[in-house]
Formats: sequence, structure tokens, C-alpha cells
Amino acid sequence: MMAFGLPRAAAVVTLVLGLAAASAMADDVEMVFLKSAVAKGAVCLDGSAPVYHFSPGSGTGANNWIVHMEGGGWCKTPEECVIRKGNFRGSSKFMKPLSFSGILGGNQQFNPDFYNWNRVKVRYCDGSSFTGDVEEVDSKTNLHFRGARVWDAIIEDLLNKGMSKAKSGYSFWMLSRRSSGSTAL
Repeated sequence: MMAFGLPRAAAVVTLVLGLAAASAMADDVEMVFLKSAVAKGAVCLDGSAPVYHFSPGSGTGANNWIVHMEGGGWCKTPEECVIRKGNFRGSSKFMKPLSFSGILGGNQQFNPDFYNWNRVKVRYCDGSSFTGDVEEVDSKTNLHFRGARVWDAIIEDLLNKGMSKAKSGYSFWMLSRRSSGSTAL
């Protein structure tokens, strides 16, 4: 009996874990790699395309927007920035899908005010709170300090996706930020 019960239990556990994984993947929010921004010089520290996550609004929230700027601290020296360009804080090549929760969550029960708004998370990959705009690329480190261009390119893309319809009155857009993202504005 023990031999029969153990494989069955393992199969049940595998099934439950598989369903949980499938459910988690279904909740991942679209990653938008803004490849068109690269031509404008709007790039992460390593020169890769900037990224944002986008969940479209619906119903009464279709013309309302919440844009969250990801934080992540600054790199203060070229050496720190070189390390950062080898991970998701300095390169979109290392960014992974994610799901929204809290103020960005899409569940009305847990986020009754914003669940059906257009919800955006701008990924942080420039090391300077979306403020850099240095034309010259450091020849020794190949670092790009272009955070201001990243921000401008993403906002331009969002305006083209419909954020331009958010006006005063019954439609709104709101900006939220965290950590180094909070120093950007």
C-alpha cells in the first residue's frame, strides 16, 4: 500500500504544482520591449531596449492610467554601473515577466479603485533615476547614461497607446514611484 500511495501522492503534488505554475504564468503582465527607442538613443546602461509592463484598462477605467516607476538605487561609480549592466537593473536582457499586485493589481476585490485602469510599470535600467542624457558612450565601459530618454520614449509610446485620452474631468492618470523612481520627478 505504501508503494502505491507514494507515487499517487507525488502525481497529485506534481499536478497541483503544474496548475499553480500555469496559473502564475497566466497572470504575467505583457512586457513591452521598446525597440523603436534604441534608434533615439533611449537605452538601458548596456545599450539594450527599455522595457515596461502594460495591462490595458477596461470599462469605466479604459481612459484612466496609473504609471509606476520602478526603483532600484543609483550606481554611483562607473565600476558599480558596469556590475549593474550585467543584471536586470542595467539591462533589459535580464528582465523577466512579472505579475501586478497592490495598486497595480487587476483584482477588483483587492484593488477596487484601480483594478480596471490601464496599469503600467516602467522598468528601471539606467542607474540614475531616469535622469541621464549623456550623448557620448563611455569607450572603456560601453555604458549608456540615457534614463531621461528612456522615460521620454516610454511616455511617448504610452500616449500613442491611449494615455493621451486621459484628460481632466472623468479621466485621469496618476504616477506612482518607489525608491530611486521617486527622485525622478
